[in-house]
Amino acid sequence: MALRWPALALAAWLAAWLVQQGLTRLGAPAPAALAAGLAVCIGAGWWARSGWQRLLLVLGYALLMLAAGRTAGWVWLAPLALLLVAYPLRTWGDAPLYPTPVEALHGLADAAPLPPGAAVLEAGCGLGHGLIALHRQYPEARLVGLEWSAPLAWLARRRCPFAQVARGDIWAADWSAYQMVYLFQRPESMPRAWAKARQQMAPGSWLVSLAFEVPDVTPTARLDPVAQRPVWVYRL
Repeated sequence: MALRWPALALAAWLAAWLVQQGLTRLGAPAPAALAAGLAVCIGAGWWARSGWQRLLLVLGYALLMLAAGRTAGWVWLAPLALLLVAYPLRTWGDAPLYPTPVEALHGLADAAPLPPGAAVLEAGCGLGHGLIALHRQYPEARLVGLEWSAPLAWLARRRCPFAQVARGDIWAADWSAYQMVYLFQRPESMPRAWAKARQQMAPGSWLVSLAFEVPDVTPTARLDPVAQRPVWVYRL
């Protein structure tokens, strides 16, 4: 079962719901059927990568069942269907929607200066929170956002009229035209991002990561404007 998050959660919740519904149809008491569904989620925690994912597997299912209430049992599947639309399966190896805090990049322009008109890419821009934070630091930069999810790219385009936002695969895109690439990805994505930056970006360019550092690489600077969200700055 090599499912990545949140695919693991969706699969576990669906399996738990099927077990719960099956036991209910067989005449099992509602509390016992719910307990069986929760047990499925607890068992799925074996494949989770962290404690908070294990906790979310159980609490998330309990909340879904609570939200369903007396409505049809399949109603809770509707928001999950919307999640599938917003995040196609092929993107689940990347980070889901983790917005950049508004003050997260404070001081970046001093740590990583750029000339006016420099091209800056946010790789995986989501709703554009990172683009807004970058625009505050580099008001004269040419900002570009790439986002695979079509609905999120559409919304980011409207939230960030100062940036060029396109739907695209950050790993297939060419980073060579950018003087800085900013991302807020997963920890396991950082070696891949570093390798791509070194291969494609010009010497003197910048790779900036929120929260997660590149393993075994000494950063040029570390910023801590937001608690528990360090900004790792690397000069190529």
